[in-house]
Amino acid sequence: MRSFKPWSAIGIFVTSLLAGVPVMAEGLDTAPVARAELPRVYRLDGVAEAINQGTVSAQTAGRVLAVNVDVDDYVGQGDVIVRLEDVEHQARVSQSNANLQAAVARRQDAEIEFRRIQGVFAKQAVSQAEMDKATTALKQARAGEKAAEAAAEQTLQQLEYTLIKAPYNGIVTERQVEVGESVQPGQPLISGLSLEQMRISVDVPQNLVESIRQERKAQAKVGSQWIMAEDVTVFPVADPRSDTFKVRLRLPNGVEGVFPGMYIKVGFVAGSQPALVVPLSAVVLRSEVVAVYVVDADGRVHFRHIRLGSPAGRAHVSVLSGLDEGELVATDPVAAGILLKSQRSAKVRDE
Repeated sequence: MRSFKPWSAIGIFVTSLLAGVPVMAEGLDTAPVARAELPRVYRLDGVAEAINQGTVSAQTAGRVLAVNVDVDDYVGQGDVIVRLEDVEHQARVSQSNANLQAAVARRQDAEIEFRRIQGVFAKQAVSQAEMDKATTALKQARAGEKAAEAAAEQTLQQLEYTLIKAPYNGIVTERQVEVGESVQPGQPLISGLSLEQMRISVDVPQNLVESIRQERKAQAKVGSQWIMAEDVTVFPVADPRSDTFKVRLRLPNGVEGVFPGMYIKVGFVAGSQPALVVPLSAVVLRSEVVAVYVVDADGRVHFRHIRLGSPAGRAHVSVLSGLDEGELVATDPVAAGILLKSQRSAKVRDE
């Protein structure tokens, strides 16, 4: 399973923007508050769906002898889930095999007769009509053999249909038949779905669809992780009742913790927007306080509250308020805190 920090692809750009020789303020490492173009992310709620889900139906008539699964059972691809009575089908297989053997015998006799007539005809001992008759008989015998082979294959296939098998790995969601019932072709037997391949369906407002169609980038929040969608499909028709477009996100195979019907938070990229960014290492979290240590032009340290935005790559975060572009923040909050205390102590002594 592949997991990503939200929009980690922009980390290279932000890192290069902030790169350079760190500014030293009395031995303190700092980084500038920089302006960068970040993806404009819209978060919506979606509903998880299984890509592979459906109902297995009977392909031949018969009486149910066994139902090997029930609701919530896990089945592997190819497992027999329902078995039908096969006595009649076995008899048809035996009959078709006998017919095939008879057809083979007729073809062999026709070949022997053809070779005999052909040899005599070469000596001009029989007429052309006799030769044509032997040729036609051989062709008919070969055609009869092929027809018998096809009939034998058909009866074998009908016998195979008495064993209903799971088309893929999955979980049974509904059992629609019981032992002893007589079923007909097309009658539903077992419903199920696979959790190996999941997608998320989201109703997107009309004003965002064009940007989403152009970007085709989205992530889904599964637990505490953001998972990058492998494919984004935008439906070409809007729902006139809600003015929304259906958008589907295909998740990577094997994502755990996602079940059909769950509400999943989804983030779509819809264009870009300018934002101020700082290194994550500069951010101080104390209870409900979010702050950074700002270093002014005189080298003095100030503790300032800020409001964070969305992550900007793996090592940076956007800032909504509290900082201005170009200001310097300490990238080592511990060292900055020690320096701030020493500056305060020195100010008290001076007073």
